[in-house]
Amino acid sequence: MVKNITIFTTNTCGYCQMVKKYLGAKGMSYEEVNLDECPQRQAEALELSGAMTVPVTVVTKQDETQEVIVGYNLARLAPALS
Repeated sequence: MVKNITIFTTNTCGYCQMVKKYLGAKGMSYEEVNLDECPQRQAEALELSGAMTVPVTVVTKQDETQEVIVGYNLARLAPALS
């Protein structure tokens, strides 16, 4: 069971919009961290993902385990939400 979802995004990222649209279509709420507006959180996104790209979607389960999905990757995102 999903406890919360955090998406690290930027203003110009098309894939970020696609992830947000997908989650919205699934009725999932999420916290968006826009790295253009909160550049101090870039290190957090890099540490979680190991990648210098967005979107970085962090799905935290009820047992506090986390799944980190880089990019618009429905093959990983869809199962993480179930």
